[in-house]
Amino acid sequence: MTMLPPAARSVARRVYGGRGGASGDRSIPEEVAVALTYNRHAYATMMASPQDLEDFAIGFSVADGIVAHPGEILELEIVVLAAGIELRMTITPDRLQAFAARRRWMAGPTGCGLCGIEAIGEAMRSPPVVTADLVVQPEEVPRMLSALAARQPLNHLTRAVHAAGYWQPRAGLHLVREDVGRHNALDKLAGAVARQQLAEPGVVVLTSRVSVEMVQKTAIMGVPILIAVSAPTALAVRMAESANITLIAIARDDGFEVFTHPYRLADKAAAHVA
Repeated sequence: MTMLPPAARSVARRVYGGRGGASGDRSIPEEVAVALTYNRHAYATMMASPQDLEDFAIGFSVADGIVAHPGEILELEIVVLAAGIELRMTITPDRLQAFAARRRWMAGPTGCGLCGIEAIGEAMRSPPVVTADLVVQPEEVPRMLSALAARQPLNHLTRAVHAAGYWQPRAGLHLVREDVGRHNALDKLAGAVARQQLAEPGVVVLTSRVSVEMVQKTAIMGVPILIAVSAPTALAVRMAESANITLIAIARDDGFEVFTHPYRLADKAAAHVA
């Protein structure tokens, strides 16, 4: 494998402010085209940060239903190309058969009404219902955010990437993954959690807003609590409700809002949240 590109690069720029202009360098995040292939068949190309790519390959594959668990990926090779990076995976024969059928309808013409209906159904697929039980104290939420903020080296350098963290009662903030894309950061985290086979229930903590895909990915991970610093969409709230996920958003040092299933907060006041 050729060496991966760095996650950040230093570039020259000129700064303008109240006292005129000044020249200097700034660190900015790298963004690379990352292609995911299965048994040499192309599936998707994402723009991502070139780090933690094994986690990304596994997390994306599970989240998108290509495989059910990492063991169904028989081989994973990271291939650096002139135009980007290929995550070259070999999956089990039964998964390859299902993948081939899925890939056929995804490759349908844009004007095909049926293909559009199937694509909408895929995007709106019902998430699994999370059965894991976990209760956290309200005062632990800002601690999780503070711990996540302290463990974002790429964002500290560039101020331009998202992070997803995994918190557990006994381990604290056990894992953090960063990426220029919020979905990618969560996929990388999901892959890391799956690879480490963490059995104890945990909490996903995000630096981004909560869209429906973020809830779906969290549900597939089997995580009962999702915390984000920004607001959720209305569809994300409905999806969290149906997936039995406790959705906490607009989380800050001085407070947060609970949108679904407040029973996982050890606080009587949470039961009155609409």
